Amino acid sequence: MTHSNLFAAAEACLAACEPDDKVAQTRAMAEQWHAGELSLQDDTPPAPIGEPGRPERPQLVLPRQLPRRSLHSAEGHAALIHAIAHIEFNAINLAWDAVYRFRGLPRAFYDDWVRVADEEAYHFGLVRDHLRELGFDYGDFDAHNGLWEMAQKTAFDPLVRMALVPRVLEARGLDVTPGIMKKLADHGDHAAVALLEIILRDEVGHVEIGSRWFHYFCAQRG
Repeated sequence: MTHSNLFAAAEACLAACEPDDKVAQTRAMAEQWHAGELSLQDDTPPAPIGEPGRPERPQLVLPRQLPRRSLHSAEGHAALIHAIAHIEFNAINLAWDAVYRFRGLPRAFYDDWVRVADEEAYHFGLVRDHLRELGFDYGDFDAHNGLWEMAQKTAFDPLVRMALVPRVLEARGLDVTPGIMKKLADHGDHAAVALLEIILRDEVGHVEIGSRWFHYFCAQRG
């Protein structure tokens, strides 16, 4: 699908329901943006935030309803990888929503968040492929909607979004990832550890992007 402006492209990526479609559209739109094929001209204001496109599965439940599983079972091992895939899938939507929702900002803001969306799509593909190698797929386990709920709570203000999503939620992810990597290494899943090394490296950059724009918005407001 061809779009003339970045905001329509972001909206299309947000609306895509099937994971493969969302990833493919994200990679294509990022390429078009970097090639200078998408403008920032759009007189249509962003629609009120709702739910993004997502597949029928996983079923979304409250965090407390998710069962605790042992990494020593095949299902427990896969459930951990599935949880990582779900975070990355949601992160694609979070990045595109930042692009779509917050208008009239410097081009560098959109450069950064298109890059984040593209990297999150890449991460999701890596993790999903590994999940399939374990005999499971995205949607085979229940998940929660906490990340997107934070997007909804921060849709009114880019400063608040930058403060609470990259600087809090993603920063927490940086804190817990080394422990997850150690558990997976102890379990012998070195392929997953290698994936998490890639994700950890990129997520450090995402937190830095969020911090930079948080400080930008703070400075703009004095």
